[in-house]
Amino acid sequence: MLDATVRTRSATRDRLASAAEAEGISLRTRLDRLAAAISIPSERGERPERTRQILREWTGYDPAVPDAEADALLARRIAEATVA
Repeated sequence: MLDATVRTRSATRDRLASAAEAEGISLRTRLDRLAAAISIPSERGERPERTRQILREWTGYDPAVPDAEADALLARRIAEATVA
């Protein structure tokens, strides 16, 4: 794996280094984890469709298809869950 130099403010570097040290990991590992945790625009574009697909598979409900009865049921269940 090739290394790269990233230029940033020293305060940013110090904050990341402190976070890494607190976790007992290297700054390199902290940056790797940070990069893995963020999504790029093309990945964010895939999320809504993937979420709809999972929802269809688990429940049979597809929010993209108009269904007043299913929408009302979902709204009621969300309301019940937020009250509990």
